[in-house]
Amino acid sequence: MQRVRLRYTKRGRLRFTSHRDFQRAFERALRRAEVPMAYSAGFTPHPKVSYANAAPTGTGSEAEYLEIALTEARDPEKLRILLDESLPDGLDIVEAVEARTSGLADRLTASVWELRLDGVDMAEAGRAVAAFNAADAVEVQRLTKNGVRTFDARPAVVSLRTTEEHTSQADRPTDQPCAILRLVVRHVTPAVRPDDVLSGLRAVADLAPPVPAAVTRLAQGLFDEETGTVTDPLAPDREAGPA
Repeated sequence: MQRVRLRYTKRGRLRFTSHRDFQRAFERALRRAEVPMAYSAGFTPHPKVSYANAAPTGTGSEAEYLEIALTEARDPEKLRILLDESLPDGLDIVEAVEARTSGLADRLTASVWELRLDGVDMAEAGRAVAAFNAADAVEVQRLTKNGVRTFDARPAVVSLRTTEEHTSQADRPTDQPCAILRLVVRHVTPAVRPDDVLSGLRAVADLAPPVPAAVTRLAQGLFDEETGTVTDPLAPDREAGPA
């Protein structure tokens, strides 16, 4: 059995697809590409696909990951091309490597997010970010299936800053102010999502963008405490080389 790890994107309007929608589209792509999938046992066998830490519905992403198990060996790059051609534009398979190490999910401990705030100027955003970073605690509320939950979003946030860089696929307006924030957040329990940080900015600085923020995950992987960066989770598989 061969295991292959894939990095894929959610771009443009496809960021509004749910994780279940993506699962259905991906399983159709596997059939179209005639991938020799391994299947689970039991009365209702399913292709062996392991999804890891999917982005929330409505957010874009350049760094989603999954792993598939095959019954026959395939060249990862040729497999990537076949699957990419079988998916709609916006759900793009951008990288494939043979799994030569264990624990992909264990290497997804933090994410880098870009938050585009249309209608907010950089000075206003900078004041709100400074207030958030200075706070010892930032309590936010989230509606869950068990009711409203209150929790502190501050400890999970490694860094939050304004930036002039713009690296996501979303279009930028040309005639309106637009603040860009860069967020690095640890994957903790309960999960702290970009919308929780936006709620925190509203709570500590009354920052309320006139339109919903455009949110894109730029990277996810292990958080390096020494450098303060999020590392590539597929790098160990590339470095391991053929068995």
